[in-house]
Amino acid sequence: MIETPTRAARLLRVLPLVLIPVLLLASTYPGQYRVPAHYWALALTAGVVFLAGARWPLVTSLTLSALAVPMLRTPAWGVSGLVPYLGAVALVDVVARTHRRSTVWVATAGWTAAVVLGRVGLHDTSIGRASTVVEAAAYVGLPLLLGLYLRGQRDLAANLRMRAADAEARTRVDERAALARELHDVVAHHIASIILRISVAGHVVRTADPRVVAVLDDVRTTAAAALADIRRLLAALRDPAFGTVALVDTDAVGTEIAAALTRTRAAGFTVEATIAAELGGLDAITRLTLLRLVQESLTNVMKHADPTVPVRFSIGARGGGLAVDIASGGHGPAVVVGHGIVGMRERTALAGGTVSAGPDGQGWAVHAWLPGTARDEELA
Repeated sequence: MIETPTRAARLLRVLPLVLIPVLLLASTYPGQYRVPAHYWALALTAGVVFLAGARWPLVTSLTLSALAVPMLRTPAWGVSGLVPYLGAVALVDVVARTHRRSTVWVATAGWTAAVVLGRVGLHDTSIGRASTVVEAAAYVGLPLLLGLYLRGQRDLAANLRMRAADAEARTRVDERAALARELHDVVAHHIASIILRISVAGHVVRTADPRVVAVLDDVRTTAAAALADIRRLLAALRDPAFGTVALVDTDAVGTEIAAALTRTRAAGFTVEATIAAELGGLDAITRLTLLRLVQESLTNVMKHADPTVPVRFSIGARGGGLAVDIASGGHGPAVVVGHGIVGMRERTALAGGTVSAGPDGQGWAVHAWLPGTARDEELA
């Protein structure tokens, strides 16, 4: 994977191209020594090639190693002799940026060959071979060790960032769990107590003014719905998966479902949609679960269904809750084992509903039910 270079890294890439002419000019002494024209051409070419190291580090390293051979064999005066060792810098870059041993070995072999071919025969014959071996070991070994050190530092920094992210995630989970405990112990307890007292009051004044009884029943129903919402939110707070999902606003549910239907039609499917239920009164978790059920089901339709078979989509009230039915011409062994169906079941169970998905004799069908109102057994 190629990393996006930072501003500092881009400046360092350009730096050799700026420094090389300075080094060559500084090595030119009128009447004594002038840098040969071919050395200028090779040196400036090396500076241009080094710019490509951010995208193609191995190719850049091998190219610079090849350019270094004729420069090393050209008698260099003063600081101009530093230019060929841009190949050593490229070797450091390769080693620091990859864990692939084959890439490291190829880059190291290329630079080693450049040093040996560039320096062999340039020393006194009595010590020429030994001197070449020592130079190769130094000019190759030091960049290799520096690259390994930089790679280790980068890996260490990445590991520390990962640990920090994990610690932050665990902290968020602990905070959510603590918040869930507080909601359960304080808010839910008091609301349950209010419901119980209203129920007792309703039995006591049952023979009184019917309007009083109606008001008490309405308050009890509202409190029971609030308690059901709180309990679903408590379940969501205890589920880390919901920590990365934004809850859906009441007004956005219908819009998002309509957008999902539009995408399915745009994919070439005929969709017969019927929405015969009020979606504005759903609690936060049910709204999110409904939207994810619809989106996942229609995504599976677009992936696996037969476009020539109309898709039947309906949302309606059933059994004190919300029924979602989606039927298509799909044949879905891949869908059965997919993570999407598993996620649908987990979300639906968390919201207190049920879902089934499978062949229905004519194609593929998804049937789901989500609670839309509080039920008496939730108050126990």
